[in-house]
Amino acid sequence: MRRLLESASGRAIRYLEGLHDRSVGVPPGAIERLAELNETLPDTPTDPESVIALLDEIGSPATVATAGGRYFGLVIGGSLPVTLAANWLAGAWDQNAAFAVTSPIAAALEEVALRWLVDVLGLPPECGGSLVTGTTTAHLTALAAARHAILDKVGWDVESQGMFGAPPVQVIVGAEAHPSLFRALGLLGFGRERVVTVRVDGQGRMRPDAMPSVSPPAIVCIQAGNVNTGAFDPAGEICAIAREAGAWVHVDGAFGLWAAASPERAHLTAGFADADSWATDGHKWLNVPYDSGIAFIRNPEFLRAALAFQATYLPQGESREPSQYTLEMSRRARGVELWAALRALGREGLAGLIERTCRHAARFAQGFDMAGYRVLNEVALNQVLVSFGDEEKTNRVIARIQADGTCWCGGSVWHDQAAMRISVCSWATSDEDVERSLAAAASSRAGLASKISLPFG
Repeated sequence: MRRLLESASGRAIRYLEGLHDRSVGVPPGAIERLAELNETLPDTPTDPESVIALLDEIGSPATVATAGGRYFGLVIGGSLPVTLAANWLAGAWDQNAAFAVTSPIAAALEEVALRWLVDVLGLPPECGGSLVTGTTTAHLTALAAARHAILDKVGWDVESQGMFGAPPVQVIVGAEAHPSLFRALGLLGFGRERVVTVRVDGQGRMRPDAMPSVSPPAIVCIQAGNVNTGAFDPAGEICAIAREAGAWVHVDGAFGLWAAASPERAHLTAGFADADSWATDGHKWLNVPYDSGIAFIRNPEFLRAALAFQATYLPQGESREPSQYTLEMSRRARGVELWAALRALGREGLAGLIERTCRHAARFAQGFDMAGYRVLNEVALNQVLVSFGDEEKTNRVIARIQADGTCWCGGSVWHDQAAMRISVCSWATSDEDVERSLAAAASSRAGLASKISLPFG
């Protein structure tokens, strides 16, 4: 076992040390080699070391270098070294984090990490939480608690009776709500098309003056960090409207909620603590390994009422039992990595991580603006949208940047205009990475000189 694990760790370390000099995207040859893995299941056992070697030799080249400093697609962070090391150790522990009795350490670290997160994100101190796979599941978890609370208030036991014959629930969302929210609403029986959509401003923020009349039982969903622009809904105003009507407010804070951890950006999250539930990701801006979603509930008893279950063979102690607050029973010990990240960074380190990546985003915006290209959003956080002209020109530049391999930026559409979208949230991104990426964009633009007239400054 020692030789096998040392071999695997050596290969992993070499992979990480080579990220700085490799293509961020995957070259065609590496993708073609994946066909070699599409074989029939062997009849006889294979030497474990050769299995790991095959995985490394064919698998490693076919990975997107999201663990490095020049991946700016989607909103994907890397893994802080301490969280990767904690992940390896937790993997060796092989704990089922369902109950305190199955893993005292997992239960203890989960509780500590959740308390620290409530503190650092500026949420109400009475909040409870749930560690899940990602923001989609965090939405599902939090909104299950919301469904229980608002229907219980009107005398309906949704866990026992279901949604058949239940009082209709009004669900209000912004026009720029993320698809993951609609997925959760659909799964909970609210319907993706039955929601009431509120108009937004030019940056994707919900307009309080466009809010409809709120009729309980009701859920209002707001956003901390638009996935394209990084903009924040005016939470204070919307929460006041919802609270006066007796509605539940849920926050999609997949990445933007982390701005609360930075003294320089915390003003962006003003009013969000007035909500009733929040969903976010640890594998985005906190930079812990996948998967790591987090749901927070102001009143954790609503969460327990919606998700708890009993069986005579299942152990129930007097302390908090993690499985009573999640959709899962068998579950990995996600709290280990969250605890390690927060313990290693501290308040100052976390704030520094948020600020540094926001400064990188501002530098990207400055570079493109100086080159004469149109930055489409107000860069107040870590998201940058840039247009290189019409749709064809913009998409050509994106394709060339991705093929070049220096960095990876994705495409998007904002207000019917094609754009390149840059998300900066990795601890590994350096000033050099940003400048190399800007140079790569200039080179990609130069390759289309006959198509694009503006020079890159």
